[in-house]
Amino acid sequence: MTLQDAGLPQAAAKTAIPTGKTGGPARICVVGGAGYVGSVLTRVLLARGYGVTALDTFLYDHGFSVEGVYDEPGYRLVKGDLRDKDVVARALEGVDHVVLLASLVGDPISKKYPDLTRSVNLDGSQALYDALDAHGIDRFVFTSTCSNYGLREDDSLADESSELNPLSLYAETKVGFERFVLSRLHEQQVTPTLLRIATAFGLSPRMRFDLTVNEFGRAMAMQTPLDVYDKDTWRPYAHVRDISAAILKVIEAPAKKVAGEVFNVGSDANNYTKAMLVEEFARHVDAPVTFVEKGIDARNYRVSFSKIRTQLGFEAQHSVAAFVPQLISAVNDGLFGRVEEINGYYGNYQVRDGVPESLSV
Repeated sequence: MTLQDAGLPQAAAKTAIPTGKTGGPARICVVGGAGYVGSVLTRVLLARGYGVTALDTFLYDHGFSVEGVYDEPGYRLVKGDLRDKDVVARALEGVDHVVLLASLVGDPISKKYPDLTRSVNLDGSQALYDALDAHGIDRFVFTSTCSNYGLREDDSLADESSELNPLSLYAETKVGFERFVLSRLHEQQVTPTLLRIATAFGLSPRMRFDLTVNEFGRAMAMQTPLDVYDKDTWRPYAHVRDISAAILKVIEAPAKKVAGEVFNVGSDANNYTKAMLVEEFARHVDAPVTFVEKGIDARNYRVSFSKIRTQLGFEAQHSVAAFVPQLISAVNDGLFGRVEEINGYYGNYQVRDGVPESLSV
């Protein structure tokens, strides 16, 4: 298996694809289509039979993630900034649905670039949303985050009606855009759906090792000393293929089931403490791990995923437990050519030079 193969679905099902506005298969614009989730989602949609327009600014110089898909029939790449209205207009040509993945993702990168985070995650995203009706967009799917729940005072599972408690600028911008979209429900023709995604894991053509499961697996497989902060704090996790499957499920669901709805995306079985994650890896590899208390990340929450299961029939297919040996093997087999390096190549650490902090939107 190559890293590009990691983004491919197990099987391609190309039946019953709706006809789009241009007369061919419906076309989906994936904003952030070359990123960690986007490069997997793009391949899933193409295998399903959709046309895909990927809009990406390649914030981390990750152009390698479109290798193997660039020449696929039905694929179109628009390189540009979602904050640029002319770029957006070009990307939305002939498009039926839009999936917004693009943002500065994660607490560290948003803290490092606060102005850019607000400009992309809020201002640019709002301008994009405002442009949808003019281009006749039918469905809009926004990938928010379960980090919006922040710190839970009790051990109960957070559901979509739970109070939001964002503890970082990243989560604040996600909550802010959610509220913006929900405030426009009766003002625009587009059908929006908001997905609060659990912390992602899994293999991707644009691999990231700054995500907890992937990070722990890389370090432990390489026998690199790993400091684990606040081992008893809970997080939910979702495989990147399950995230892609949930997005596809929303796009293909009847509009009345998803219009203006918020869904948590993940699996109840993939709620883990950090100590539990270490235990999963320790079953397969003996590596040096140090538990440290009082880290800087105060988040602690478990999440219920019953709504998307009961309302849309979505069931996650990939568990953390099953992925652990796969990741260890991938690292040890040399699937990642520069796995010993921790830099922008395998994570969201530093944006490329030349990205303006703000644009006129």
